[in-house]
Amino acid sequence: MSIDAPRERPVIGSLAESSSLRSRVTEVLRQAMVAGELEPGRIYSAPALAERLGVSATPVREAMMELTKEGLVETLRHRGYRVVELGEVTLDEIIEVRELIEVPTVGRVAAVATPEQVALLRPLADRLNETAAAGELQEFIATDTTFHLRLLGIAGNQRLVEEVGRLRGMARLSALRRLYEEGRLGATAREHHDLLDLIEARDVAGAEALMRRHLGHVRGVWAGRDEG
Repeated sequence: MSIDAPRERPVIGSLAESSSLRSRVTEVLRQAMVAGELEPGRIYSAPALAERLGVSATPVREAMMELTKEGLVETLRHRGYRVVELGEVTLDEIIEVRELIEVPTVGRVAAVATPEQVALLRPLADRLNETAAAGELQEFIATDTTFHLRLLGIAGNQRLVEEVGRLRGMARLSALRRLYEEGRLGATAREHHDLLDLIEARDVAGAEALMRRHLGHVRGVWAGRDEG
């Protein structure tokens, strides 16, 4: 008497689609928190968010678990998820870590980037100027993230890029609209072309200095207070 071997599910195939959907939902929710669309202190339910996203509640719950691990939300039993309000000390610590990572990495990029790689980033810098001028704040955030992660990617360390993406997602541009109304967002946007000019000229010291100043703006903007 033979015993049939159990039928195995194609684990890799079955996980791929689920993982991809969970990752997309996680990124959308993270961007919504950065943009202030999901407000700190408010409680959101997985079914309600799932309805807004057009997906089932399962990937939303999985995404919220991931965001809980990152410290962006807290789970409230039988109530939902509350977006965490980050304090000034935490925001300063995030920017300090980003400076330690991004400033020298931009210097490395200035030393190795090809003209073709710099040229590919120019349209993103143009788009940042356009969205800043038009006050398209969510589009500005998304484009800014894409620009910086692609720029850092030229250095060739994908884990570094992923870590910076995670750190960016932990802070929020709560004062972005105020900067736009005060006419200061455009100046920050224009620094992206200035940075590309320095990289194209292989000015390592200049690129590092500008990146440090740029993150100084971020400290003020993301914390919702004057630059320190």
